[in-house]
Amino acid sequence: MPSRAEPLSDSSGSTPTTGAEVEIPDGLVAVGGDLGTERLIEAYRRGIFPWPLDEGMPLMWWSPDPRFVLYPHELHVGRSLRQRMRSQRFEIRYDTDFERVIEACAAVPREDGPGTWITRDMCNAYVNLHRRGFAHSIESWRDGELVGGFYGVAMGSVFFGESMFFHEPDASKVAFATFVDAFATAGGGLIDCQMETDHLARFGARGIRRGEFLEELAGFVEGRNVFSAMRAAALDA
Repeated sequence: MPSRAEPLSDSSGSTPTTGAEVEIPDGLVAVGGDLGTERLIEAYRRGIFPWPLDEGMPLMWWSPDPRFVLYPHELHVGRSLRQRMRSQRFEIRYDTDFERVIEACAAVPREDGPGTWITRDMCNAYVNLHRRGFAHSIESWRDGELVGGFYGVAMGSVFFGESMFFHEPDASKVAFATFVDAFATAGGGLIDCQMETDHLARFGARGIRRGEFLEELAGFVEGRNVFSAMRAAALDA
């Protein structure tokens, strides 16, 4: 197990590793490598995600401690948002336009400066994950227009959230809350929010120790694909 960020090469095919007993400053576990599909799949299984700081810089891989998560049964939805959900102002769809969703997320300005952390390589990598059935989009539509949503990676009964966007107020919030309700009903066990944000905290997300997260993750990533079951139920509704 590494005690510092390990270097990766594009050609090695290796996957960054971490463990509960390792102290990792800031959660950075590896630097370099590429965004190959198999490497990404294995990284997520190990609780690690890529997060480049800027276009042209080496790729960075993270496993923060604490880890910000939302247990679906702990979802908190305020009264006004619940009313907006009941109004059916937005139609929530799954995987009907993944590429537009990730492009819209990439266009959201960063809070810490210019540019985007969703680089062209990141977009291409997650489109490939989507084609393999791992990456998914949850979308808010109104009057035939895509007005909000988010994307992430699903494995077993875990959903790893990545990024969201909105073009209308509450569009992404309604998509997220609707998804979490459906994910819980289908048997979803954990939503990985990665880093702490006030926005997700208001939904009930909280930080847990990385060791606890990794232990739970090992069980949640196995078994039936809850997202697929949830999406099938939505289509039958």
